[in-house]
Amino acid sequence: MDAPNQGTNALFILLGAIMVLAMHAGFAFLELGTVRKKNQVNALVKILVDFSVSTIVYFAVGYSVAYGTHFFISAESLVQQNGYALVKFFFLLTFAAAIPAIVSGGIAERAKFWPQLMATAVIVGFVYPFFEGIAWNQHFGVQAWIKALTGEEFHDFAGSVVVHAMGGWIALPAVILLGSRANRYRKDGAISAHPPSNIPFLALGAWILVVGWFGFNVMSAQTVDKMSGLVAVNSLMAMVGGTLAALVFGKNDPGFVHNGPLAGLVAVCAGSDLMHPLGALLVGAVAGAIFVVTFTLTQNRWKIDDVLGVWPLHGLCGTWGGLAAGIFGSKALGGLGGVSFPAQLIGTSLGVLWAGFGGLLVYGLLKYTVGLRLTQEEEFDGADLSVHRISATPDREVNW
Repeated sequence: MDAPNQGTNALFILLGAIMVLAMHAGFAFLELGTVRKKNQVNALVKILVDFSVSTIVYFAVGYSVAYGTHFFISAESLVQQNGYALVKFFFLLTFAAAIPAIVSGGIAERAKFWPQLMATAVIVGFVYPFFEGIAWNQHFGVQAWIKALTGEEFHDFAGSVVVHAMGGWIALPAVILLGSRANRYRKDGAISAHPPSNIPFLALGAWILVVGWFGFNVMSAQTVDKMSGLVAVNSLMAMVGGTLAALVFGKNDPGFVHNGPLAGLVAVCAGSDLMHPLGALLVGAVAGAIFVVTFTLTQNRWKIDDVLGVWPLHGLCGTWGGLAAGIFGSKALGGLGGVSFPAQLIGTSLGVLWAGFGGLLVYGLLKYTVGLRLTQEEEFDGADLSVHRISATPDREVNW
């Protein structure tokens, strides 16, 4: 690359990194608005500290696992090409750090603080980058095997499977191992309702995520010359499709309405560079419906207390997105082609199986060693007072 292009590409991916970094504020406020008031501070602290741990671990270990390179070299070497390699790390770090942010929403209100940070280190250091390297860096010849078998490689442009399905399926065993919140499901069959504590904060979190998602998807091109407006418009169409489907299926519930666009965006990531905008609209609408229906089933029928619905939203909608890329990315349905449904099925299945196994192993070991759950008294008081010794809105300003 010549010097102007080097600088332009470095700036391009840096802006993407900043936009996805902002999405972590969205994760925080989405969780803050959903959990009860006694757990709001904990939601904010978890997301920030998880991101910080993720940064250290991904810099030291995870990035090397995924891409076979490291940064333990001189600064003189690091600044080559305007430091493009560094900002690429920053961009991909924001993806990696999304995994613990996703998990955080599922295990909210009853998980211990320090064991979750330990889980974050293992997940971002090895579990996530192991599959990231397979999908995005040709590790172990898996992509070559899929191509030999189906005619095309597994395609995941911006992480429907690599990031979102991975996060959601890692979260599922964590949620099950933790168990439901106290008095959520009663012996007589009754279910106590825990409505969102703050709809405006929940909506703010959703909007921050939506805006940042255009950096998540569009900047996944990683260089300016590969940037495509198709990705941006497909993201937009999937977002509105998810919103409207969630509005209808969720019967105008504001929690569903504000998670609908996120479901659509999760699903469109994989094939956003291939689909026709009308295909993206349909993919997003199906994802919005999937979220509402499966969230309701997990909470009410299956009694899986996934607080923010991260398994339906990220796990299932991400899985749908991986498969949908093989359907709506085909030329027969208006896409650009170069994708195979059998390849998508194999790649998506591998991602789901690895994430479920990794989540079960990490959280299972933690449960039976240091423990995962707050005590009954700590949970009753709330994580804000039990862990951080302060509530979101203290009753008095002075405390002698």
